[in-house]
Amino acid sequence: MKSQVPKIDQEVGMKCYCTDFRGVGGTIKQRASDFKVSELIDPTFFDELTKVKDERHKFPLYVLEKNNIDSNHAIAKIKERLGISLRVLGIKDAKANTLQYATTDNLRKVHRLLQTNQIYLNLEGFTARQLCKRSLLGNQFFIVIRGSQPRETSEFKREIKQVANFYGLQRFGSRRAVTHLVGKEIVNRNFKRAVELLLCYTTRYDSVMNREIREKSRDSHNYSGLVKSMPQGMDLERRLMFAAIDGKDDVSTLRAIPINIRRLFVQAYQGFIFNLCLSEALLAGENILKGREGDLCFEMEGPLKFGKVRRFDSSSDSERNTVPAIRLAGYAFQGGHGRFETHTKSILKYEGILAKDFYIKEMQELSTQGGYRQAPLCSSNFSLIEKSPLVVSFKLPTGSYATTLLREIMKPVDPIESGF
Repeated sequence: MKSQVPKIDQEVGMKCYCTDFRGVGGTIKQRASDFKVSELIDPTFFDELTKVKDERHKFPLYVLEKNNIDSNHAIAKIKERLGISLRVLGIKDAKANTLQYATTDNLRKVHRLLQTNQIYLNLEGFTARQLCKRSLLGNQFFIVIRGSQPRETSEFKREIKQVANFYGLQRFGSRRAVTHLVGKEIVNRNFKRAVELLLCYTTRYDSVMNREIREKSRDSHNYSGLVKSMPQGMDLERRLMFAAIDGKDDVSTLRAIPINIRRLFVQAYQGFIFNLCLSEALLAGENILKGREGDLCFEMEGPLKFGKVRRFDSSSDSERNTVPAIRLAGYAFQGGHGRFETHTKSILKYEGILAKDFYIKEMQELSTQGGYRQAPLCSSNFSLIEKSPLVVSFKLPTGSYATTLLREIMKPVDPIESGF
């Protein structure tokens, strides 16, 4: 925790490090093949997988492999080409080679294969039950760190359990960390400001062209001309402008963005509050690996599997059978007497937000009840595969970020320049 934390990390609530490891530096994602992710599905899900569809096995199961394209755009391309709407269990990075599972509610229209330069979609077979988020245990990562310093990683392996389960920069937009700011404005019912941030917010990582477009976006009279010159990466901004040109109000304009992306805004604000909560606990010297009386905890059902949430019992619970849980901000949040709930209450007060504000009557589809997330990262099977360039492998539970572990290994001076 002694290393200087980059400004962009602090802006999204990651105010400290969890290890004293000096860091190897270097860069990730120089090539898509440097960052490989494969979903880990509960093995019992495949017990009744069949190659032929019948009355019992009627749900198609696809394997989606992709590179240099994010999951949302890959799904859109598949719908455009095949006319089927796929559902995936998680959103995977664009600059990566990823393998994930997908299904569809359209049981009549089944395609066996699609191959492009970025997407390989293959029908694995048919299952007796729908693929759902409960089926996903986590992800396996193989990551190349190029240009790293030759340091002994055994010290890091001794500290790895201390790494906190921060939401990574991707949750907030990476080089344009704006999603949590948009989410806060939505929770505050300031929908006009939410639209303005999406269109106009700039960071030092913006290109000259993008910065010029965002500056011009401050005046709605420029919209008709701007939509014609926007680069491909600004597809969300284009949707917003078209909606505004059509005279729609701010809520309707926000609804021009696909709902799965829209939900990420409020979830990112939840993530920001969660990160601040963890940071406050760590900076206060608290142990996030072991529960205390009053804390919430998960019952562990396996290395990557979290069971029910309950209050910690010091007479029977230990680090082996439980892990501290943090209640996420949401309209069902009730501040108990646990350490993390106390931190979250103080953060909400500082932010000027009440728990009930997360029930958004004007956009009910974005309302969020809350939920729970483990305090430590709970990585497993960490191994050093090669030293030059440095290649590491590890597994993480669902919802956890590889970059959260990598920031502790690398301690980057500038995370964005380092590929985060």
